[in-house]
Amino acid sequence: MVRRIDVTGTDGVRLAAWEFADPPKERATGERAPGVLMLHGLMGRASHWASTTRWLAERHRAVGLDQRGHGRSDKPADGPYTRDAYVADAEAAIEQLDLAPVTLVGHSMGALTAWQLAAKRPDLVRALVICDMRASALGAASQREWEDWFKSWPVPFATLSDVRKWFGEDDPWVERPNPSRGEFFAEVMAERADGWRPVFSRRQMLQSRATWFFEAHWEELAQVSCPTLVLRGLDGELGRAEAQEMVRVLPRGQYAEVADAGHLVHYDQPEGWRAAVEPFLEQFAEDIRDDREPVSP
Repeated sequence: MVRRIDVTGTDGVRLAAWEFADPPKERATGERAPGVLMLHGLMGRASHWASTTRWLAERHRAVGLDQRGHGRSDKPADGPYTRDAYVADAEAAIEQLDLAPVTLVGHSMGALTAWQLAAKRPDLVRALVICDMRASALGAASQREWEDWFKSWPVPFATLSDVRKWFGEDDPWVERPNPSRGEFFAEVMAERADGWRPVFSRRQMLQSRATWFFEAHWEELAQVSCPTLVLRGLDGELGRAEAQEMVRVLPRGQYAEVADAGHLVHYDQPEGWRAAVEPFLEQFAEDIRDDREPVSP
């Protein structure tokens, strides 16, 4: 079962939320499954979480959100594509989907949105998973590299096979062949009259990125009061030293890493990803059940 649910974000932007599996049925007591909201990274889409939401759906109501400018959500020409807008959109999704108190699972930019929301609205967030997102500032050179990289894309691609090959093998940012990376980008392409093009605007992606890469985000991280798992791929963008410092800064931080995984941890090593995340999430599912057990007289 794949179900789309429309959500209204800030400024009236229409957002597409997705359930990729039926959630657990309510018990006779009316107990609801704990909510999980999945936030993809820059250029991603909710469907990148499909396999994760399917195993989560055994115990949770798991929803993926196409963030503004991505997937099937609106892509307003003039934005805004600010941090405040992304955070407000996620806040609106939680409230309209009745997911609170929610566990937020964010990858890359989505992880930053998740911890900024957790800092802003601790009443809405039960727990948090930060996947391969740095708290440090990246600097202007990083943005210039991205601009050059976007210009190097040989769009339009003639076929999806060409998409997979270029992003998995030929892209100058690829150090060694990475089929999962090719599959990741194939999922964000749509067929047009002249070939396959991204479903997002690269200009808008740069606008989105420009709102956070200049600044560090340690202060907001320190304001996150809920239990938080900081997870990295061993070959990802978040280094071990910075990840462990993030855990130290977080009031209730935990650390995990996945071997043989890069930045796209959940795509590179889905079994390792599940082994790292599932025990963390189950802590809170058990807490909820314990809280709701009737007390014997």
